[in-house]
Amino acid sequence: MHETASARPLMGFGAPCFIAAEVGVNHNGDLDMAERMIEAAAAAGADAVKFQNYRTEDFVTDKGLLLEYRSMGQNVSEPQYDLFKRCELDREGLARLARCCTDHGVLFFSTPTSRETLDDLIALNVPLLKNGSDYLGHLPLIRDMGHSGIPTVLSTGMATLGEIDDAVRAFREAGGRDLVLLHCTSSYPTPPHDVHLRKIPALAAAFGCPAGFSDHTEGMAAALGAVALGACMVEKHFTLDRGLPGPDHWFSSTPEELGQLVRGIRNLELNLGETAIGPTPSETRGRRDFRLSCAAARDLPPGHVLAPQDIVFRRPGTGLPPAAAQWLFGSRLGPAVLRGHIFAREDFS
Repeated sequence: MHETASARPLMGFGAPCFIAAEVGVNHNGDLDMAERMIEAAAAAGADAVKFQNYRTEDFVTDKGLLLEYRSMGQNVSEPQYDLFKRCELDREGLARLARCCTDHGVLFFSTPTSRETLDDLIALNVPLLKNGSDYLGHLPLIRDMGHSGIPTVLSTGMATLGEIDDAVRAFREAGGRDLVLLHCTSSYPTPPHDVHLRKIPALAAAFGCPAGFSDHTEGMAAALGAVALGACMVEKHFTLDRGLPGPDHWFSSTPEELGQLVRGIRNLELNLGETAIGPTPSETRGRRDFRLSCAAARDLPPGHVLAPQDIVFRRPGTGLPPAAAQWLFGSRLGPAVLRGHIFAREDFS
């Protein structure tokens, strides 16, 4: 994928898992809160903080369309238009949050909902774009993303294989090159039986691009499993406090939980290691101390011709290995050896 100034891929094959804190609408329309969220996500070790720079009218015009959600322990029902309108980010707010991300050493990226809001991101020179699961069928916007040349993440919640294929083709036919597909279950929170992490390597194989995980589960198990299966990116909903009002706070990760997730992923990556088969550096001493060598079963005189009953296998592994026993049979000793002697090549004339 696209390379950063440090000359390593932003995400994808050969790069550490890219961990994004998804703010979404959890800033509740309060830019000061949004900045505190950026600071907290950076302190937790996230690589990036993601926002949504939509215009409500791009996807909701029926002001009677209701959204039912859980907030502060209560079931709430309100017009979708009202909820999304109060959480909109205008150009100035977007630029302010992008600067805040830079100040705290994390990447800023966002989900646009139109050519106009995409242009706002292009003007900010963002390193990454995100297309949400609800917009996977918006092929004109996906083509615009591909045409921009900016690395793009397509989330695949609710999608059929054919719909994903349409979106990927639209992106690539428009000239898009750097693409990540996110496996996502659009259920909040997602129950364990509905996560289906095996779709992650399946997506990567089907479309020839890195795949990641947009995590809507509670806890860390699914995200860690995703990384073990090769996810190049994990996106996790993020909040300062699950008791805040709003539809997404109650199932989002707190700063402490995000920090635990980041540490868990980084530790898992160390454990995953490499695919090359062979002893690791830390096993070198073990091979010497714990492996077996061919040894004398009894005291043997000089010039003795070895028979099968003369050889046993004993530690350490510094002499001839057990596999050498078959050609030691019939070999003639030079000097005498004592019981337990570890045979070496120089013992034989």
